Amino acid sequence: MDDGARPPMTLSPLDRGAVSRLQVLCADATRALSAAGVGVSVMATTGGYGMAAASDPTTERIEELQFTVGEGPCVDAYTSRRPVLITDLDDTAMSRWPAYTPAVYQAGIRAVFAFPLQVGAVRLGVLDVFRTHAGPLSRDELGQAFTFGELAVTTLLDGQDQTHSEHDVDEAIEQGAALWQAQGMVMVMLGVTLTEALVRLRGHAYATNLPLSVVAADIVAGRLHLERDHS
Repeated sequence: MDDGARPPMTLSPLDRGAVSRLQVLCADATRALSAAGVGVSVMATTGGYGMAAASDPTTERIEELQFTVGEGPCVDAYTSRRPVLITDLDDTAMSRWPAYTPAVYQAGIRAVFAFPLQVGAVRLGVLDVFRTHAGPLSRDELGQAFTFGELAVTTLLDGQDQTHSEHDVDEAIEQGAALWQAQGMVMVMLGVTLTEALVRLRGHAYATNLPLSVVAADIVAGRLHLERDHS
């Protein structure tokens, strides 16, 4: 990674170990999602955007472009707190992000998928997936993307206090299978979208101070039933 090409970060909780783990996560996500690259961006303590890690230098430059021009899927995902899934950087994307779209298109990117990293009301950053071909993520790939997002959240929250092994990613993927199953069950249970189902799972985990994996396991086992909103 070319640190010289990036503005200095002021996010003190991220030490070299945390950044290295995020780089490994991005590289693993790139392979798992058949992507050209994956990046994780976080908010600096000053309130501005900052780059945390990317799978490779090219992806790092593409990721930083959003902060340079002040627009893009990452910015929108962070602001809206919802995934921004752009399956084709077409004329619609050009109108939405007139400075960002032509630059990434010239770099060979044809699809971008941005997943907000958050715990309850606390926003941490965004995980971005870049592809060189247009088209949506498959159902399985979408589930894996959410899993990598959860692992990124864990890494960001751990900061410099925890030491992780290379086995963490494999373990997270296994845990992600239960989370994906729970999302589907909540989607049917509440009559909401898959994205909203994940938001509800996260909200319950945050409100009850339980790990998301525990909440997902309780849903799958039938020990927990979330209620519909009646407002």
